[in-house]
Amino acid sequence: MRISGRTFIVLSALVALAVIYATGQIAPAETAYQAGMRVWLAARATGIAALVLLTAQVVLGLVLSHPTNQTTWRLSKLIFPWHEHLLLFTASLLVVHVVSLIIDPYAGVGIGGALIPGLSEYRTSAVALGTLAIYALIVTSVTARYTRLLPAGIWLKLHRLSLVVLVLAWLHGVLAGTDSEALRPLYALSFGLVVAAAAHRYWVSRRARVDGLAGIAVGTPSRPATASRPGEPTTGATQGSPVPATIAARIPGGDR
Repeated sequence: MRISGRTFIVLSALVALAVIYATGQIAPAETAYQAGMRVWLAARATGIAALVLLTAQVVLGLVLSHPTNQTTWRLSKLIFPWHEHLLLFTASLLVVHVVSLIIDPYAGVGIGGALIPGLSEYRTSAVALGTLAIYALIVTSVTARYTRLLPAGIWLKLHRLSLVVLVLAWLHGVLAGTDSEALRPLYALSFGLVVAAAAHRYWVSRRARVDGLAGIAVGTPSRPATASRPGEPTTGATQGSPVPATIAARIPGGDR
């Protein structure tokens, strides 16, 4: 995965600001309680931001794998870099989130609870869900990055665990946060966006299969690929995807 110098600078600046604020370098805390609250706020804020970015990443992944997008190179070329770069921002926020929980003396998580599911003293099950979500995210990210080292189609099966990652992260946020009640609209919006995108993708795929079977039953030949103007994405049946192989291999549904 390649990122531009500008993206790297912005990413580093965001992480640095979170760390500086959490450690009280901007405005030193006057009491130990304030210092502890700052670390907790850094952990909570980065966790919520990571959930928002993860939601956006999953939604973009569903758009990339949408049946009407698999042969549309222009749309894929626009969306794919965002799908990749969001992972970097999500991972950076998660690093700050986990480190903040480890160093927070009041969190009751510790390094063991952060890395090994079930060892957290604070809401053991909820924190364990978050740890499992991070490990599942690592699996889906690494396998998507090195698709050519895996047997054909394996990475796609593993990449579909992204939905599991989001569900685990969603449950972790709801069950572990002490302010979950106030954030209920955000959780509902996150869940609703992914469900709507997944449902629409499934509906379009199902309709395409039904239409295809109906055409075969009545002996209707497939409509050849057409384009309104030179350079526009083709529509209808195609013998091959115009998406370059280097991108098609990493777009969900592009590697069979």
